[in-house]
Amino acid sequence: MENTRIGDFEVGKITQGFFMIKSATVRMTTTNSEYMDFILSDKTGEVNAKWWEYKKELGDNFVVGALVKVRGMVTEWQGRLQFRVDRIRLIGPQDGVNPEDFVQTAPMKPEDMLGKILQYVIKIGNRDIKEIVSCALNEKKEKLMHYPAAMKNHHAIRSGLLYHILTMLSLAERVCQVYPHLDRDLLYGGVILHDLEKINEMDSNELGVVSGYTMEGMLLGHIVQGIKTIERIGRQVDADPEIVILLQHMLLSHHYEPEFGSPKRPMIPEGEILHYLDIIDARMYDMQKELEAVEEGQFSDRVWVLHNRQLYKYRKAEDEGKDVRAEG
Repeated sequence: MENTRIGDFEVGKITQGFFMIKSATVRMTTTNSEYMDFILSDKTGEVNAKWWEYKKELGDNFVVGALVKVRGMVTEWQGRLQFRVDRIRLIGPQDGVNPEDFVQTAPMKPEDMLGKILQYVIKIGNRDIKEIVSCALNEKKEKLMHYPAAMKNHHAIRSGLLYHILTMLSLAERVCQVYPHLDRDLLYGGVILHDLEKINEMDSNELGVVSGYTMEGMLLGHIVQGIKTIERIGRQVDADPEIVILLQHMLLSHHYEPEFGSPKRPMIPEGEILHYLDIIDARMYDMQKELEAVEEGQFSDRVWVLHNRQLYKYRKAEDEGKDVRAEG
């Protein structure tokens, strides 16, 4: 039997392939029998998998980040693909597979993305903001090269955090051209720093696979961790106390609502813009990712992170250079 990628799964077919475990949880059925609930992934996507015949003596081998060969039936549950596992084993040297072949990665090399981000840092004119941002990036440079921006949802891919920051900087540059009253230095600083402490909030391996949250990440979260980092570095570089507070406010307010982790809403224009740039980039990433698996003229499954909406993939004009507004 040929190996099949997740992107090529078809409902009703017995299928086998090589995958990476993104999550593995032992759960109980309604009859109090244990089963293993997986999220399996490869470069083409992810799929929920159920191992109903779970064997406890073998289950300890199947941990987050493990590479496995799986055989089973592709089914459908509530409109989404599901994989019923019949056989599963760890991948060995005899399989001749490369772990990086199973990891979804950012579309640019991390070295190139970091280089572009540093070009934005050079453009920061305020000495204090530049030094705080430079020190923070330098401290986290090694892990930043592979860290995702999230455990799930937007930019949960290898080097996803770099990609998220770079895309937001590109947006910020254009917004500052439209609204010249914005403090470009403050906005660039907020964009670079706003999610940087996710590196200490989550545990990720070099493949960008998150196994869970750190103790400090669970108890404090990346916003509080980020505020602490700005305070510490600000003292090291003898930064203006007002600059330190403004950067801290940017981080504190960028989730906008208390239920999402921000006890304060933005009270400066740059904070307001930072919030919406974050939302735009996250939403566009999630929408693009979801629509990649949808045929033209069809709707996606409901997307929980997008308020349980279905997305529609329309047919684009064949002549991309044609001004369709001139017709009719």
